[in-house]
Amino acid sequence: MGHGHGHSHALSEEPASQRVRTLLMWLLVPLALATVVGAALLYPFGVEQKTGAQVGLNQSPVEAVVTGLAENCGEKCVAITVKMTDGPSPGQSITIPSVKGPGAPSFKLGDEVVLSYSGTQPQAAESYQIVDYQRGWSLAVLALLFAGAVLLLGRWQGLAALGALLLSFVVLVLFIMPSLLAGKDPLTVAVVGAGLIMFVVLYLTHGVSARTSTAVLGTMVSLALIGVLGAAFSALSSLTGLDDDTANLVRLLGTDIDTRGLLLAGTLIGALGVLDDVTVTQTSAVWELRRANGELTWRELFAAGSRIGRDHMSSVVNTLVMAYAGAALPLLLAISLAGRSMGEILTAQQIAQEIVRTLVGSIGLVAAIPVTTALAAWVAVRQEVTPVAVPEPDPEPEPEPKTVKRAKPAPKPRPARIEGDLFTGYDPDKGPWVRPSRPAARRAAPASPAPPARRRSSGSP
Repeated sequence: MGHGHGHSHALSEEPASQRVRTLLMWLLVPLALATVVGAALLYPFGVEQKTGAQVGLNQSPVEAVVTGLAENCGEKCVAITVKMTDGPSPGQSITIPSVKGPGAPSFKLGDEVVLSYSGTQPQAAESYQIVDYQRGWSLAVLALLFAGAVLLLGRWQGLAALGALLLSFVVLVLFIMPSLLAGKDPLTVAVVGAGLIMFVVLYLTHGVSARTSTAVLGTMVSLALIGVLGAAFSALSSLTGLDDDTANLVRLLGTDIDTRGLLLAGTLIGALGVLDDVTVTQTSAVWELRRANGELTWRELFAAGSRIGRDHMSSVVNTLVMAYAGAALPLLLAISLAGRSMGEILTAQQIAQEIVRTLVGSIGLVAAIPVTTALAAWVAVRQEVTPVAVPEPDPEPEPEPKTVKRAKPAPKPRPARIEGDLFTGYDPDKGPWVRPSRPAARRAAPASPAPPARRRSSGSP
C-alpha cells in the first residue's frame, strides 16, 4: 500500500518541455484509462454482500466493563463479572467463566472488554463470551501521534502524505475487498487496485510533474514484473494459497475463489508501498544529477543513478524480507517445534508461500532500480532543465576603521632669544652683557650724545 515516507522529493520543479510532456502523456494516459476502465468493470455494482448471520456468523460484538473477579469456578477457571454498556441488555451485569493459565488473557477490574453475543437469550450469561479487549482509544491516540509527527516534519507535504494514505485505505476497503468477495479474479483486482493507489498516492504526495510521472512508469513496470514472476513460480511450486485463514474464508463465502490468485494479490499490494519509495527516490536522484550538470549524457546519468540505487537496494530488500519474516514468526516457531528438518520446514506450504512472496517482491524491487533509473535518465536528458542557482556568498562585512593615533606635530622651533638691552642695544665687542639690576639704573644711564645737526644748505657754497 502506498505510504507517506520521509524523503523530501518535492523540490522546485522545472517546467517540462513540450516534447517531454507529449511523451509522458502518450505513455501514461493509456495506463490511467485502462486502470479506470478496469475498476469500473471489476467493481461489483448491485451485488449485496452477505454478512453476519447470512454467512453463518451469528456472533455479534457487545462492549462491557469488568466489575468483579472470583476464582471459585475451578482450578483453571476464573469467574469474571462484567457490566454491558451496549448490545441487547445495556446496564445488565453477568458472570462469565474464563480459562485461567498459560496463553489465556488475564483480566483485571476496570478492563474494557468485548463480548460475543450468540443472539439467543439476552438475559442469559450462557449467550455471551469474552473474546477481546476494547482498544479503540489507544489506537486513536497512536494515530494522532503518527499524524502529528508526519505534519511536524513534512508540513504541507506531510498533510498530502496523510491524505494519500487515507485514500489508499479507501481504495482497499471500497474497491479491492468488495471485488474479491464478489468472486472477481484476485490478481486482476490487485493489479487494478494497485494502479489506483499508485496514481493517487504518487501524484497527490509529490505533485503532477515529469519527475512523478517517471516514477509512476517505473512502478508500473516493476508491478507487472512481480505479477508475472509470482504467477509463474506459484504454479511451478504448486502453491495453493490455502492456509487456515483462507480456508475459513472459502468456507464462509460458500463460493469458489482463486486462492492462489489471492496469494499473488497480497504480494502485489504488499510490495507497492516499498516500490513507491524506490522509484521516487531514484527519479529524484537522476533529476538532481541532471540539474547539477546539464552536460551529462543518458549513459552517464544512468551510471551515476545506478550507483546511488545500489546503496538503496540492500536496505529496501532487507526491509521487505524482515516484514514478511516478522508476520510469519509465530508460524516459524510452531513448525520448528515439530522436530522437522530445515529443508522440510522451508518447503512446507505455509512457509513456501511466504518465501515465494518475499523473493518475488524482492526481485521486483531490485529490478525497479535499473528500470526507473533508465526511464528517468531517458526523460531527463530530453527536458530543459535549469541548472541549480548557486547562491551568492554573503558579502564580507567591511572592517571597522581603525583609529590611528596621529603623531603629535613637532613643536615649532622657538625663535632665537634676543639678547641685549632693548633700550641701549648690545655691542658684543664691549664684552658680556649684564642685565641691569634695576629698571631705575637703566633710566639713569647716561644718554649717548646726539649727533650734530646737519645744517640745511642755503644753496651757497
